[in-house]
Amino acid sequence: MSAIRLLVLGAVRRHGRAHGYQVRNDLEFWGAHEWSSAKPGSIYHALKQLAKQGLLRAHQIAPSTAGGPPRTEYKVTEQGTDEYFRLLRQSLTAYDQRQDVLTTALGFMVDLGRAEALALLEQRVRAIEEWRATVVKDYLPAQGPEQLGHIGEIMNFWVHSADTGAQWTRDLIERIRAGAYTFADEGDPSTRFLPTIPRNHSGA
Repeated sequence: MSAIRLLVLGAVRRHGRAHGYQVRNDLEFWGAHEWSSAKPGSIYHALKQLAKQGLLRAHQIAPSTAGGPPRTEYKVTEQGTDEYFRLLRQSLTAYDQRQDVLTTALGFMVDLGRAEALALLEQRVRAIEEWRATVVKDYLPAQGPEQLGHIGEIMNFWVHSADTGAQWTRDLIERIRAGAYTFADEGDPSTRFLPTIPRNHSGA
């Protein structure tokens, strides 16, 4: 799964209705251009594609009094909301998600209720542990990975990554259980993390 789909749906949803420049500004504010494929061209392309697929609804807005071309604002549809939460839940639980996809899901996890977020992260730990057990059982020689020569470093890396990922997730679970962050069933979790955009910006 590409992170850009979840990023754009989540960014538009947080505004309620947003034009391309707002979405781009949000993602740059979060540094997404550094850790994902969320570059300006891909953001505008994703907005148009999601609208074609019925996940966003496009609204033409008249030019501002300051001049400039008309712009398009987008709103997440009911179908888009369903897709957003499907992607979010999948990205939090899968043991093998790419880092940019997991990073995106972490940025939006507060759109869930606290109990559901905890349950999904616990499911992620179980998935990692099951995958690690499979690696050890099916790929590691009884005498250790060194029996495979340098290829054994691949298995070493898999096991180390699984251990690190599982422990990091357990630590996050404990922070959330202890009351960290504001989740969707507790209030507004995210508006203070949106950047400010000048009112007279014409945006695309």
